[in-house]
Amino acid sequence: MLYHYGPEKLIIGKFCALGEGVRFIMNGANHRMDGPSTFPFPIMGGSWVEHFDLITNLPGRGDTVVGNDVWFGYRAMVMPGVRIGSGAIIASGSVVVDDVPDYGIVGGNPARLIRRRYSEEDVARLLALAWWDWPTQHITEQLRTIMSGSIDDLEAAAPKHR
Repeated sequence: MLYHYGPEKLIIGKFCALGEGVRFIMNGANHRMDGPSTFPFPIMGGSWVEHFDLITNLPGRGDTVVGNDVWFGYRAMVMPGVRIGSGAIIASGSVVVDDVPDYGIVGGNPARLIRRRYSEEDVARLLALAWWDWPTQHITEQLRTIMSGSIDDLEAAAPKHR
């Protein structure tokens, strides 16, 4: 996580896989763009520090939120305020500047939706199952189904007392 100087949070769900070099850029990386210079003079200290309010009151995009079971490829970068849905895949080297839907696959710079992993109906089924919230022992017992089964198999394997 880089440039975490403000109130915004980075929230990451359960069972996410982050490849080496994945970076989350926070709102503190933003610079003013409404004047002739974008240089952040106050961070240099000295007499410039008295003007710190010029860089701390920049508009933010809010928290960066990552759902559950998201796979980030090698050196992916996520920009401030992005929301990434559960089950998404972020291709290696991607720069994510916009929200990513549940079970979407994105790639590129800027990252664009390549395709969805499942139909909208199946995404709704998967989100309702929320296997990442199952008791750990049940997840352990159902690893093969979670990793390689069908959605029907996953529904059949779901704990009975949810």
